[in-house]
Amino acid sequence: MGTLNKRKGARGGRDADVEAVLDELYVTPPADFVARREEMAAAAKADGRGEDARRIRAARRPTLAAWTANLLLRSRPEESRRLLELGPVLREAYRTLDASGISELSEQRRRMVSALSRQAAQLAGRAGQRLSAAVQQDVESTLRAVLADPEAADQWAGGRLTGALTPPSDFPTGTAPPSGARPKPTRPTAPPASAGKRTTDELSERRRQRQEQLDQARRAAEEAAQRLRDRRAEKAEADVAVQRAQDRHDQAEQQVSAAEQQLRQAREELRRADDEQQRAEERSRATADALDRAEREAREAAQAVKRLTTRRR
Repeated sequence: MGTLNKRKGARGGRDADVEAVLDELYVTPPADFVARREEMAAAAKADGRGEDARRIRAARRPTLAAWTANLLLRSRPEESRRLLELGPVLREAYRTLDASGISELSEQRRRMVSALSRQAAQLAGRAGQRLSAAVQQDVESTLRAVLADPEAADQWAGGRLTGALTPPSDFPTGTAPPSGARPKPTRPTAPPASAGKRTTDELSERRRQRQEQLDQARRAAEEAAQRLRDRRAEKAEADVAVQRAQDRHDQAEQQVSAAEQQLRQAREELRRADDEQQRAEERSRATADALDRAEREAREAAQAVKRLTTRRR
């Protein structure tokens, strides 16, 4: 919890905003994680915070056990703080082979892990997530790892676990060593120097290997995140191209529609012109016939006048 508080206290303004968004995201049930992540990223982008949007989109969805551990940390801060404080004390007791301290602290560890794992299952249930026996074991494994390994404690205290944690294999799981092995008060017997050095070297080597694995995983995650960003950029460019093509298609479709409308109008004008031409031709034939009749009648009338005139002479 101290790590979490320090991290939040060291940031301000929009950095604090995105940290709060990520904190909320990691207590979102896994089934809703992706949709909520995209919603938050879109809101940040719409607000002009492109870097925040990229950070939000890079967030990995946690497993059910990791989400449950994150939820426990956020929902039970006091109990979580006590667990984090017990870890260094317990590790120191094992390091110094304090038998009485180990016995008492181991029992305290057992009770605390059992109680917190039950609380975690209850919290998950209230959020609509029922934990299977396997997931419950992963939650307990994470809590034991927090007690045994300072790196695991720091990861959990960050509140953004993406997977369950595993206790180191070199951390004892029993209680105190046998009473016969306890050192005498007057002449404490130290373990052989070679054995102590060998144990230290083995621990150092395991930690180095874990650090290498963590570095490799981080590099792989960064590369995957970069590939994802590249693919998203390509997708965005393709979407723009599709939109442009759609715009051109719509414009051409409008032009075709306008041309078809003009063609329909021209055909209608042609039909009307054909009708007018036909009526005009009919009128022309009718007037030609009338003219012919009028000419005949005029000739006949002229001939009649001529005959009458001749008779009078």
